[in-house]
Amino acid sequence: MDALDEVTRWPVDAAAVAVVRTGGDRADPGASVGDAGRAFPWASVTKVATALAVLVAVEEGTLTLDHPGGPAGSTVRHLLAHASGLGPEPGPPVEEPGHRRIYSNPGFVTLGRIVEAASGIPFAEYLDAGVLEPLGMRGTVLSDVPVGAAAAGLVGPLRDLVALGREWARPTLVSGATWRDATSVQFAGLAGVLPGFGPSDPCDWGLGVEVKGSKRPHWTGPSNSPRTYGHFGQSGSFLWVDPIAGVLCCGLADRPFGVWASRAWPALAEAVLAEAGPTGAPSTPPHGSGGHV
Repeated sequence: MDALDEVTRWPVDAAAVAVVRTGGDRADPGASVGDAGRAFPWASVTKVATALAVLVAVEEGTLTLDHPGGPAGSTVRHLLAHASGLGPEPGPPVEEPGHRRIYSNPGFVTLGRIVEAASGIPFAEYLDAGVLEPLGMRGTVLSDVPVGAAAAGLVGPLRDLVALGREWARPTLVSGATWRDATSVQFAGLAGVLPGFGPSDPCDWGLGVEVKGSKRPHWTGPSNSPRTYGHFGQSGSFLWVDPIAGVLCCGLADRPFGVWASRAWPALAEAVLAEAGPTGAPSTPPHGSGGHV
């Protein structure tokens, strides 16, 4: 895919990026650039996997989205949608539940503890059995990090990130109804701050994944539809799915997020969407650098 040539211009020593068309009847093999087997830290993209584990627990009846968690009046749904009132750092709540979108690592640490308490299984084991193993993510492990493993602890290769992205594009571990709920805006109308990009009103979010909505600026491209959902991490990691274009794009790098990424990622997204075409069907036959993932 020629759009992946954008990655060769990134100011990094190593990166691995993949693009998959998700709109057809058959799963696209995808195209990639970089070492798809090299493990990189995922940082906050971990939250996409943690959220999926929580949704699996909901499907299994281990807990519900209305299960209490975090500050008084907060639920699992609030925690997944960064609407619990917990702040970005450990400590007491800084807002009432459902009043403001506050990106919260402690909220996802709390979700890991809730899953542990409800299932009787350590969260790392639950994540492995409920998500990583079924999706064939054999190269990915959950490590302890200062912000909390359930919030930012995954380390793994691009091929595993693609597997996670495919699941979020076309679910197999949860029902269609749960997936539609997760990728839809929760607690609509809440204002907040998109880390690295500034205030947004509204600051749309689903259940564990950010929903692009009307945010400007944004880490995806201007041509990405408002229904685009995904996440990025401070380690230089990102994953997005545009259900209108029928495209999944994800990447890992050895340079932390910064100004370079806020410029490079939207440029890549624009190139990917231009080549994929308006419906996810390629406008020209795929060719150029990269291999299957």
